[in-house]
Amino acid sequence: MAKLFFGMNQSLDGYVDHDAFGPGPGLFQHFIKQTQILVGSLYGRRLYEIMRYWDDEQDGWDEAEREFAQAWRNVPKWVVSRTLGAVGPNAQLLGPDLEAEVRRIKAEVDGEVEIGGTVLAQSLAELGLVDEYRIYLHPVVLGKGKPFFAGPRPPLRLVGSERFDTDVILLTYVPA
Repeated sequence: MAKLFFGMNQSLDGYVDHDAFGPGPGLFQHFIKQTQILVGSLYGRRLYEIMRYWDDEQDGWDEAEREFAQAWRNVPKWVVSRTLGAVGPNAQLLGPDLEAEVRRIKAEVDGEVEIGGTVLAQSLAELGLVDEYRIYLHPVVLGKGKPFFAGPRPPLRLVGSERFDTDVILLTYVPA
């Protein structure tokens, strides 16, 4: 059975914004290794469209970026969208019954499946389908933006922490 986790970089005041801050070298290596072992990624439309950047080789990429791109391309992706008509390589659109589709994925694959997108994560949390939250806490204050939790924060229990790049802390929580 698959384990679904939602993890994103977050500011101290609770916001996610890939344009405002990103991972340092050590954390990026962590993301490469994490992506290499994923059995799948479950994306909402907005984040999927952002991540499609990794589908095509970009001028100026360093070795780590090429390694992440290859890992990302290898991972099967399921995309939740009411508006997309098609998705890219190694991806498929899910049908309208989100709960049934995700329960099927959880039953059919064995390993970790990443949830990408705050709204999707909230919908899955409301259905009781998120097994773990990974907050990569950066020492940045944004004051506005998209919150990590798109709705009320579920009751959580801390199960682990790890430090990256001297200033980022990974906080791992499970539903309480």
